[in-house]
Amino acid sequence: MSTLYTIDPELVSKIEAFRFAKRSQGNAALICKIDRIKLLIEEDEESDSLTIEDLADLLPDNTPRYVVLSYELKHGDGRLSYPLVFLYYSPNGAKPDLSMLYASAKTFFENTVKIGKVLDIQDSEVLTDEWLSSKLLK
Repeated sequence: MSTLYTIDPELVSKIEAFRFAKRSQGNAALICKIDRIKLLIEEDEESDSLTIEDLADLLPDNTPRYVVLSYELKHGDGRLSYPLVFLYYSPNGAKPDLSMLYASAKTFFENTVKIGKVLDIQDSEVLTDEWLSSKLLK
């Protein structure tokens, strides 16, 4: 199946490195955007050792983003794991053409980066540790 979109090869390399990084503590995120002219999915921002609330603050109020998140998940028995999560952020205030652009490229991005945990979010205020943990521990 052909697609109009491409992913920056440097971003693909970063995601692969991210997948296999040995995390000892904290969350890390790669925030990705689409260059509307080139139809290229590229890195917008990278952040290590951030809280989920910090991540929510980094997300724009009116522009969709893809987020690849290494999340420090605390299990009920005290164990820690670091699942890789793909967040598709599409705020309600986004312009319809931007929302459609990101929605149409979402499956392509998912299939290319092969992240099993995919969560959609429309309001950055909802993005909290409690919300994320509840989704991942189901």
